[in-house]
Amino acid sequence: MTALTVRSLDKSFGGLRVTSGVDLVVAAGERRLIIGPNGAGKTTLFNLITGELAPDRGTIALFERDITRVPSRRRFHLGMARTYQIITLFPNDTLLRNVTLALLGRSRLRWNPVARLARQPALLGRAREILARVGLEALAERPLRETSYGERRRVEIAMALAQTPRLLLLDEPFAGLSVEERRDVLRLVSGIPREVTIVMIEHDMDVALDFAERITVLHFGEVVVEGTRAEVVAHPRTREIYLGG
Repeated sequence: MTALTVRSLDKSFGGLRVTSGVDLVVAAGERRLIIGPNGAGKTTLFNLITGELAPDRGTIALFERDITRVPSRRRFHLGMARTYQIITLFPNDTLLRNVTLALLGRSRLRWNPVARLARQPALLGRAREILARVGLEALAERPLRETSYGERRRVEIAMALAQTPRLLLLDEPFAGLSVEERRDVLRLVSGIPREVTIVMIEHDMDVALDFAERITVLHFGEVVVEGTRAEVVAHPRTREIYLGG
């Protein structure tokens, strides 16, 4: 089964074409890396997949179900979750509350305007389990603003995992991290069970090569190379366009 199928996807902003005829097929359980220089259209592609942007042309299927016209909010209830290049969290709330709010999006309690999170032990317990999964249980009661940048990246991944996704889209999860923090996040992502398909955008190919099984190279909104790690690294177009060779 395919987890994600993108066919002939086009998107323009005025006269600027940012996605041009993109085809992408990701198998269930696969670890796919999407690379390319700044301005290649990587985040735009994610925004099209999640429904935050509407394509001008083309189709998107999630686990073989056409979702091209499905609203963004419904796509996340169909098993899709994502992180963002720029961290989008609640800095004045604790790590526990951030993850609990993510869990609330999948709970019937979201329709209850008088429900108090502090009185939902099952929800809080699940949030603590997810924080433990990303190595942050000891910091559960700490305000997010008092954590390191790398810890916030892990909280963002925890919030995505709280949505129990079948397809997880990671937008540059290593951006701004130290070498040690990158190792921690890579270890975390590599440990996610295979029932979750992962597609990762990364600007720096070196930090994610060990993660990827297949790599797609974007350049000016087009897929220019695709294949295994060895095939992509050896391809002359990769060296010319991405590596500057």
